[in-house]
Amino acid sequence: MSDEYLMDNPRSQRVKKVAQLATRAGRKKQGLFLAEGPQPVREALKLWLRSWESEEPSAAPDGYFPSLDALYFHPDALERHPDVASLLEAVRGVLFDPQRELPREGRIFLREATDEVLAAMGEAETSQGFIAVCRIPELTFDVLDPQSIQLAPVLVGLQDPGNVGTVIRTADAAGAQAVLLTPGSADPWAPKAVRSAAGSHFHLPIATGVDLKELSESLSDHNSQVLAAHGYAELSLETLQKAEADVALSDPTFWLLGNEAHGLSPEELELADHTVSIPLYGQAESLNVAVAGALCLYASAMAQDPGEHPVRPQP
Repeated sequence: MSDEYLMDNPRSQRVKKVAQLATRAGRKKQGLFLAEGPQPVREALKLWLRSWESEEPSAAPDGYFPSLDALYFHPDALERHPDVASLLEAVRGVLFDPQRELPREGRIFLREATDEVLAAMGEAETSQGFIAVCRIPELTFDVLDPQSIQLAPVLVGLQDPGNVGTVIRTADAAGAQAVLLTPGSADPWAPKAVRSAAGSHFHLPIATGVDLKELSESLSDHNSQVLAAHGYAELSLETLQKAEADVALSDPTFWLLGNEAHGLSPEELELADHTVSIPLYGQAESLNVAVAGALCLYASAMAQDPGEHPVRPQP
């Protein structure tokens, strides 16, 4: 098409600049991150269309979600994923409409690219034919309205970006309204975290740099409880699900999930209203933090008036 040209030089400056986004320093410097593969790209295109397809943009409040900056794709990938191709055509229809004057934040750099270029840009071992470059929302907890949050995980020093991405995906599936990360946690915008989340970065706000003590003090004024997942707690999730305790899973809840190796420190546990253990019925020493987080989030989600959350069947 006349609005695009083929990128075929894997050593070009643009390719090098995109490749730098695989590093934390590169993401911090450019304020951008990589979203590789059809699913994250699909969700990025959908979010762009919701924001700009109408002449009266209806996006969520500015800064809540990532915004699409550039998209690089192989023509064969569009043939393999016709739904993504249809979304891209819809985007083109808005982007190149002579009657529309999109602001800078609404414009996207679109280019076809060879496999060699996509491999040089991306971080994944095998390119899937799509790489989106998106702007990182600089979102902190004080921007959010705590009263609008019924359920959210708080990632306290999680180190594995794969675990971070999996918790983000699980929180999205459980209907959480946000994901919070304290300083020292893995970067939620790292390529591995974005791949693990499978598009959920574009569905719910992700706030970083959250001070746990300030969060605890803030929530005490908003009728929200802080529950900490802790393997040695006397109060068990099984007991809570049977409504045999004074703690109600149906209340607005922020779940603290600790570091993979060390869990939550005594000081961090002190900031929770209650600590909750997950019973182990077999011989495993412990659960992976992302699995533990999934059990806690879903226990709350199913207790919080499930009639308000229509169940979407698995594809």
